[in-house]
Amino acid sequence: MSRSGSGVRRATFTALAGVVLIAIAGCGGSGSGSSTTSVPASANQTIVFAESGLGTEGEQTKRAISAFEKENPNIKVSIDVLSPDSTTYLQQLQQRFIAGSSTPDVLESDVTYPAKFAQAGWIKSLDSFNPNMNQFFPTQVATGQYMGQTYAIPWFDNPEGLFYRTDLVPSPPTSPAQVVSDAEAAMKKDPSLKEGLAFEGAKYEGAVTAFLTVTAPFGGKLTTSSVDSKGNVAALNWLHEAIYTNKIAPQAVTGWQEGQVQEEFTSGHTAFAINYPFVASVAEEGGPAKGHTGYIPFPAGPGGSPGSALGGEMLAINAKSSHAAAAYKLIQYLISPSVQIARAKATGDPPSLPSAYTATLYAKAPYFKEVKLLNQYAQPRPVSPSYLQISTELQTALSSVFANSSSASSALSSAASQISSLAEG
Repeated sequence: MSRSGSGVRRATFTALAGVVLIAIAGCGGSGSGSSTTSVPASANQTIVFAESGLGTEGEQTKRAISAFEKENPNIKVSIDVLSPDSTTYLQQLQQRFIAGSSTPDVLESDVTYPAKFAQAGWIKSLDSFNPNMNQFFPTQVATGQYMGQTYAIPWFDNPEGLFYRTDLVPSPPTSPAQVVSDAEAAMKKDPSLKEGLAFEGAKYEGAVTAFLTVTAPFGGKLTTSSVDSKGNVAALNWLHEAIYTNKIAPQAVTGWQEGQVQEEFTSGHTAFAINYPFVASVAEEGGPAKGHTGYIPFPAGPGGSPGSALGGEMLAINAKSSHAAAAYKLIQYLISPSVQIARAKATGDPPSLPSAYTATLYAKAPYFKEVKLLNQYAQPRPVSPSYLQISTELQTALSSVFANSSSASSALSSAASQISSLAEG
């Protein structure tokens, strides 16, 4: 829920949230945890939907739910507005789960949470509803699955990629090496630039997604068994060299999160930035980047493929809910193309349905064409009940390299050993 700007999505969470979740997960059980009673969707009932307390996004959710209630007059939806802070939001959900509460019936979940929630028995398997998962971008589908079952439905996607100033970089770079040379050329062309590249290098989740954005271009892939692969080491070396060898990125990136990176780009301080789609809409509000913003997957090197990291939100049902049928009906409504398009136009949340990327959406915000392309390449972080612990190990490794205190090879090797143990546990 941590948002540094009006459109920053929940790509981030803190180590504290991970520790809390891990510590209490044992209170839950495995399996779907289905409740003993089930109210049919046709009955008069009230269901509770938990979402984060977000201004524009929250208002759009209210509008969508009002429309749902008009179409389904027997179902009333009470919105449980939780904290906009990711750590607090997660803790609030956990408190309800641990207490065995049957509400919220429907909940918003970051793409990294479903596996842990499912393992703990907190959310319901949705397979009995026979959801059509082929309609979504496949990489986000994977984040909602656990032990061969589907536990969460994609609500909106959020692919991280590479922004560039089209007035300083006339054509998009086609390789990591060209990103460097183009950044150097832009810095020479415009002395007002403070750097050539900005990215999230602080010790938090954003560092993991920035790294993940760069891995595929070097032939890497971030799974629990490939942390220290040759491609991943090469990707981390590239980021390190961007700071200390090529000097297109400042050492200050070791303290930057999405908000600072966005500010560097939209204020005209950098030619390139690794960040999320919201930057495009912020750039159009004014400043040097207005009308000069390009957004692409990170370009591939030899043997690699274009890179993007997957962020986004899912929808799940409380395993204790006695209103699962009505809850699933609400989920179906919220993910319908027309509702997703309306949300994207109002909030900038990228639809999880490829079919929702239409001329109507592009007319409102042309950059969604690029977002759809990135969604085709966006890679999820390791899908594991232990992901929050895994992330902590990755953050430590990345931070040590960005601070120039460890080599990419040694840092990832050390992390790989710890992550292997977590994955087996």
